[in-house]
Amino acid sequence: MKDVIAGILLRRTDKTAVQLLRYLFVGGFSTVVDMSAFYAIQRLFGAHYLVAQTVGFMLGITANYLLSIAWVFRTTDDRGKEMALFLLVGIGGLLLSSLLLFLLVEVAHFSAFRNMAAKAVTVMIVLGWNFGMRKRFVF
Repeated sequence: MKDVIAGILLRRTDKTAVQLLRYLFVGGFSTVVDMSAFYAIQRLFGAHYLVAQTVGFMLGITANYLLSIAWVFRTTDDRGKEMALFLLVGIGGLLLSSLLLFLLVEVAHFSAFRNMAAKAVTVMIVLGWNFGMRKRFVF
């Protein structure tokens, strides 16, 4: 049992199920960074929700990349290409997230808790996009 737990938590692995489990933790932490910044920028600075979305995304993707290469995926030999692809997938996620957020806030009027409910829905959808694309194309 100890070896199983160590394999899940500590050892490098190419097993998709273990990577997904780890990515859920990394994604969760990155989401906390993203959503905290999103909330603070809107609440403290009165910024538009799409501005807050972009800044929160940038902080969240930075945390996600650093944790992903340290714990989730095996890093490649070409760090520049890896970072560019990671960011490209992230930008795709940002565009998808922004579109969904816009549709939920402006079209569906789903603006409970200062747009946080709409943000939470988009995060759950984009998580699947980010993991799948990063697993397939980046790492």
